[in-house]
Parts: sequence; C-alpha cells; structure tokens
Amino acid sequence: MMRQLTNQPTSQPTPALQIQDLHAWYGESHILHGVDLRVNPGEVVTVLGRNGAGRTTTMRAIMGLAGARKGSIRVNGTETIGMKTHRIAPLGLGYCPEERAIFSSLSCEENLMLPPVFKPDVATSGREPMPLDEIYAMFPNLWERRKSQGTRMSGGEQQMLAVARILRTRASVLLLDEISEGLAPVIVQTLASMITTLKKRGYTIVMVEQNFRFAAPLADRFYVMEHGRMVECFDASALARKMPTLNALLGV
Repeated sequence: MMRQLTNQPTSQPTPALQIQDLHAWYGESHILHGVDLRVNPGEVVTVLGRNGAGRTTTMRAIMGLAGARKGSIRVNGTETIGMKTHRIAPLGLGYCPEERAIFSSLSCEENLMLPPVFKPDVATSGREPMPLDEIYAMFPNLWERRKSQGTRMSGGEQQMLAVARILRTRASVLLLDEISEGLAPVIVQTLASMITTLKKRGYTIVMVEQNFRFAAPLADRFYVMEHGRMVECFDASALARKMPTLNALLGV
C-alpha cells in the first residue's frame, strides 16, 4: 500500500528539479509508476531504496536516457519530457552514472578537459565551469594522478574524476548515482567533504545511495523509493523519528 508523502515543500521558488507523475519503460517493462520529486535550488536530496526500486531509472529518465517516458520533468522551470536527449544537459544538469564512464585510455587531466562548456545563453544555470586548480584543490589525489591513464587509477580515484568532470560544465544540478559504492572509507570521506563544499557554493545535488551512513549527514531531505514509486518524503530534521520506517523499508 502506498504511503502518503509528507513534508513536500510548498510555496517555494521555482524548483531546480521537479518531477510529477513520471512513468518510464524499458521496452515493455513498466519501471516507474508515477514518480513525484521536488528539489529546491541549493538542496541536497537523497533518494533511498533497495536495488531494483527504480532509483537509477529515475536518474536516467531525468537525462532522457531511459526508454519511453510520460509525465513531467522540469529543470529550472523548463519542461524536458519531450526534449531530445542532447538538449537536456545544457539546461544545467550534470549526471555521474554508477558505472563512472571515464575514458580509460586518456589521462586524468585529459578527461577533465573533455566536457563541453555550454554557452551562457544556452545554459540556464549560468554557472562558470570549475577551474582545474579548484578541482585539484578539492581532490588532491587527482592532482597527483593528473598525468596517469584512466586504467591506472584506483576505483576511488576514478570516482573522484567522474564527479570532477561534471563540474567542468555549467551544470548547477548534479545527479550522483551511488558514488560511494565499494570505496574505501577515506575516499568516501573525501566525497562527503566535496558534497558539503559544493552545497556551500550553491550547487543543487540529488544523490541515489545505498550507503545510508554516507548520505544521512549530508542530505536536507530524503525520498524513499519502492517498486517504482516514491513512498516517503521527509526533512533531515525528521530522520530520527523516521528510522523505524527506514528500517522496515530498507533494513538500515
């Protein structure tokens, strides 16, 4: 039985990302069943859920990478549900997929120099690409490995590179899919510090996470997904009260 979502933000400025009644299919498989999600500018929102709940499909649907879609997805107020895929990212979206997708034959720095820089009159965010020196200050490991080929970088370094690469565009809304998965605690700590820094700089962040301990101290709000639907929404201030529900849904 679907639970009623609570603490949905109301009377707020134009959301950085708003999804309403989103359905998505891969072939004939109906994966998303009326997803609703709202993220305000500058928020960090975490989407929790078990494997197969539809979280990654939601991220891919936002970017136009899922199959058929129906419903509404607005990025900084612009409806994207009928847009061509290549027109969606320039609205201010940056997507870091679970598989990282760095170019393994190129060096770390060559990877960072590859992303296109969208023109200010195209990107609604108007955010300047993060300079390389700021990237390296945030991720000292990448400075040390800047000349290293992608295949010679550790999994944690590759994950840092995948996140850093989207900061080289004008993206203001970052979609991060399981960025802490399988990484050493010291790397996870670096990623947590990065998210805190990016929030202070005004970035909007949506995280899909299984690692509850990583996500809990970072998020302003939480959504819980089950069977292709959002079944819970609550603010960070309600986290302690919601722990029995999370235990039942996620086994955290």
